[in-house]
Order: sequence, then C-alpha cells, then structure tokens
Amino acid sequence: MRRFLGFVRKEFIHIFRDIRTLSILFGLPGVMIILFGYVVSTDLKNASLAFLDLSKDDVSVELTDKICSSGFFRKTADLSGFQDIDRILRSGKAKAVIIFGEDFGRDLEAGRTARVSIIADGSEPNMATLVANYATAIISGFNQQLTMESQVSVPVIVPEVRMFYNPSLKSQFMFVPGVITMIMILICALMTSITLTREKEFGTMEVLLVSPLKPVQIILGKVTPYFFLSFVNVVTILVLSRLVFGMPVNGSPILLLAESMLYILLSLSIGILISAVSKTMQQAIFISLVGMMLPTVLLSGFIFPIENMPKVYNWISAILPPRYFIVIIKNIMIKGAGFAHVWKETLILSFMTVILIVLAIKNFKIRLQ
Repeated sequence: MRRFLGFVRKEFIHIFRDIRTLSILFGLPGVMIILFGYVVSTDLKNASLAFLDLSKDDVSVELTDKICSSGFFRKTADLSGFQDIDRILRSGKAKAVIIFGEDFGRDLEAGRTARVSIIADGSEPNMATLVANYATAIISGFNQQLTMESQVSVPVIVPEVRMFYNPSLKSQFMFVPGVITMIMILICALMTSITLTREKEFGTMEVLLVSPLKPVQIILGKVTPYFFLSFVNVVTILVLSRLVFGMPVNGSPILLLAESMLYILLSLSIGILISAVSKTMQQAIFISLVGMMLPTVLLSGFIFPIENMPKVYNWISAILPPRYFIVIIKNIMIKGAGFAHVWKETLILSFMTVILIVLAIKNFKIRLQ
C-alpha cells in the first residue's frame, strides 16, 4: 500500500508539473462552459432591420418606434422603394425589411384590416425565424393595444411574413455552407500540420534540411498536394450538395471557386504555422481540432447568430477566418451576389493569408534541437 500511495503521489506531481495536462483538465471545461453559456442562445438581440414606410402616418411611425425600442431590433436603414429591398438584404446590412403599404393608415381609419409585410433573409434560417417571430409578436401586442383603444374585436393589423432566398427555410441552406467552411479549415489545417510534425517525429526532417531545398520550397512542396486535393474536395462537396440537397449556386461558380482557393490557401497556412510550433503529431492534432473546430462551430455564425452574442465574442470572432468565408459562400451560393458584395471579406482573408504565411516561414526552424 505504501508503494501504491507513493506511485499515486508521483502521478499527482507529474500532472501538476505538466501545464498542458492542467490546461486540458481545468481550462478546457471552463472555456466550453463559458462559450456554450453565452453563445448557445435563442434570444434575439440587436437584429438589424430596414423599414419601407410608404404610408408615413402616425400609426406606422409609432409601430416603427415600438419595434426599435424593444431592445430586440435596431434600425439600419429607411428604404425609399421596393427596389431597395433586394439590395439591403443582399448586402447583409439588414436581416429583414418591414413594409407599410400606402393604404396602411387609410385602412386603419376606415376600420379595415391593415397589413404589414415582413421580408426576412432566409439564407440564415434560424435568424430569419427568430426575427419573424419576434417582429410578429411585437406587432400582435401593438395590435391588441389598438383593439382595446378602438373597442374593435377583429384584428386591425395583420403581419405577413415572406422569406427571401430561401422561401421554405430549408436547413440545408444553413448547414451546407457551414459544413464546407468547417471541413476545409479542419482538413487543410489538420493534414498540413501533421505532415511536417511527422517528419520531425520520424527523424526524416534532417534529410530535408540538409537537402538543396530552401525552407520556402520545403513548405510549398508539402502544401501543394493538399491544395489541389482540397480544391477537388470543394468541387465534390458542391456537386453533392447540388445533386443530393438541391443546393443552388445562384452566383458566379468561378468567383465561388476562386474564393474557395483563397480560403484553402489560408487554411493550409494555418496548418503550416501549427506544424512549425508543434513538436509532436499529438500536439498538432490537438491544436488543430480544439483550436479550429470549436471556434468554427460556435463563433463563426455557422449555427448561432453573431448578433446575439456578447460584444467580447464578436471581437473574438472577428479574427476567425471562417466567419468571413461563411458570409462569402452564402452571398454567392444563396443570394447570387457578385464580388462587389464580398470584396471586404475577400480583402480580410487575403490579409490574414499573407500574415499567416509570413509567420509560418519565420517560425519554420532550419535547425533541429
């Protein structure tokens, strides 16, 4: 028993001396609880709305103020005509547009049913459903208030909900772009990080380092096969999503493939950087899976709307490449947007790619310790 207790004591000392083990035991559960506690939320906060008020009467202005002062929505634009609806939704500056028709005020004065149209961006089914439900609830509450004041038993305002880009709210329109984003960054980063750490573990890195190849050539030689294979992977996923799920590519396929190539290059750069700072394949796999998978699923807007998260998570997600690629792929595939609507995200991804490549080359050690 004394020997056994001594062995247990030794294991405790070994664990407390290992910072990585302690971080997994105590740090990871805490981080996951905080992430899931704040990110996984069905509450709506500060969703962007645009208004098209063709009536401009006292009731429409009052209802607009009631919607915006609820804390669930914020006004981002006042539209001048129906031609602005597609533009504002395609740009992503509004999650929905609320329309008051020209006869809205006259219908109320005459005791007829007045209609309010809610047009939501269906490319994000979860967000579109939340926006439509919350806006309908506010309008219904306002409707009850008017009914009590006018002593009318029939509804005076009826909201009509329509979905742009995804009328039937198919979940594939959310999951397919997100899965493409997650698969690409996981496969590219994971496989590339393993390929260099494998050389270190098996002792074959010395052979590469004493060869005439420069470090940049070694890195490019390792990355190039995965770049082309990942590109084939993207094409395969797009074809399967079209044939199996009926997922359209409403925008330019060439632009979509070009953006995918940029994202693949960025993901490979992440993998090279991970391999440069990792000593073993186990470390590389852990960093790639934990460091890439959780943020991609939780903080990229793949499943949970970024608008609903606290500000600090919004700032964290701003440095995550999947956040921008999801916007790009949804705009091109679902909304049919062109480069004019995704140039900002493309510029950010390009900047990230350059920074990561420079860091990967600088951290690539030409001498083994």
